This record gives sequence, structure tokens and C-alpha cells, in this order.
Amino acid sequence: MKILFLGDVVGRGARKLLRRELRRLRSENHVDFVIANGENAAGGRGIDPDSLEEMLDAGVDVLTSGNHIWQHRSLLPYLDREQRLLRPLNFAQGTPGHGWAVVEAGNGVRVGVLNLIGRVFMGSYDCPFRAADALLAGPGRDADVIFVDMHAEATSEKVGMGWYLDGRVAAVVGTHTHVQTADERVLPEGTAHLTDAGMCGPTDSVIGMRKREVLERFVTQMPARFEVAKGPIVLQGAFIDVDPNSGKAVAIRRLREVHQP
Repeated sequence: MKILFLGDVVGRGARKLLRRELRRLRSENHVDFVIANGENAAGGRGIDPDSLEEMLDAGVDVLTSGNHIWQHRSLLPYLDREQRLLRPLNFAQGTPGHGWAVVEAGNGVRVGVLNLIGRVFMGSYDCPFRAADALLAGPGRDADVIFVDMHAEATSEKVGMGWYLDGRVAAVVGTHTHVQTADERVLPEGTAHLTDAGMCGPTDSVIGMRKREVLERFVTQMPARFEVAKGPIVLQGAFIDVDPNSGKAVAIRRLREVHQP
């Protein structure tokens, strides 16, 4: 089977583009299952109910997230009741939502999606490595194929998670930096890895935001209100071919398409 993973969706323009292009991508590439990180879908920061519904309606099967998931309080009721929306599993116990879901693809394969968040330069979260171990020893057995979104700042931590889970999951793909890396490979024990998937957002920007305010903050160190940039939108992510019988990857290919708004 083939899984398409889309990097952080940034703003309304990217959501509209997904609604326009995702079904074509699924058809042309024979995609069975789509996962997207919706971390920045609503105004470039967080997810709200409208952006959640828009991306699910566009054809995304599961939405992952990260450190901005609490940005819109209106989303909180959805976190417990919407199985297709994840927050990092290794957030503190008792927080709303869940970090793991098993969703059946159209071909009948049970796809498990695990959302983790890193700790290096990020925050005081529970250990993502131990959280993955516990999940795989228990609920992870319910899935035929397991995909991991490692939402983290440090490339070393994302690379480390790939090696740590090699042979135990189908893929480990990083998110959060919005800059796509060029190190895609299938690791020796059968886990596809890409350090960062990149973003689905404006190309003429600083990781999706308007350049002027970001540069002003860099130069002056004064607070600035960031807004999502306009112009061409890039779709970035990866296609992963997986053997559902073994649960291991056989190939990974990066996606990068630039579209006019």
C-alpha cells in the first residue's frame, strides 16, 4: 500500500490548495491513506474546528499536530471525540485528546498513526522514546502498519527516533521546522525515514509567515505580529510504499509541488 504524508499545513491558502489537489494526488500516485500535520492550519498557528473539518473533507484520513494544538480553545471538545485528530502522545497525562489512532484504509489495512513531540529546544514533555516503547508493546499490536509523526525541533532527535524505531514501525517522518530535508531512505530494518517533511504553505515567506515582520523581529528583537504570507503555495511531504504483510517500508519518495494560488 502507499501512504502520503503531508508536512505542516500553514494557513487558509494551503487548506484551499489541499481541497483542490489532494484527490488528484491520491489518484495519480495510487495513494491508499493520507496523513497530514495540521499544526498551523488556522491562521498559521494551531487548528480550529473549521480548518479541521475542511482538511478532513479534502480527503485527509488522519491529522497530527504538535505544540500549537492548544491555540484554539474551540477545538478542545473535538480532541476527545474525533479519532482522526491527534495530539502528541507524550504530552502530560490527563490532557485532552489522544496521541494514537488506528484507522482502516480503503483497502482494509489497519493503519496506526502515532504522534510524538520532541524535547530538545521544545519543552518539558514526557520522553517520546519511552512513550513509543509503551505504545508498541500494547495498543500498537492492533495495527497492521504504523506511521510515526515526530514533531521536533532538533534534527538529531528526529534522526534518533528513526533509528530507535527501525524495524518496529513502517515510517518515522519529522515535522515542525517547515523546511524539507533531502535525507529520505529506508533504514536497514525496514523503516522509512525523512528528518523533516517540510510544509504545505507559502513559498515566498519565512517558514510560511510574511517576511517583513519576521525580519523586523530578527533585526530589532522587538515583538512583532506574524501573519501567513500570500503567493505561491508549496505542497511538501513524502510517499511511502509499505508491505502490509510485514508492516515494513519498501520505498520512500519526497513530494514537492509549487502551485499558484
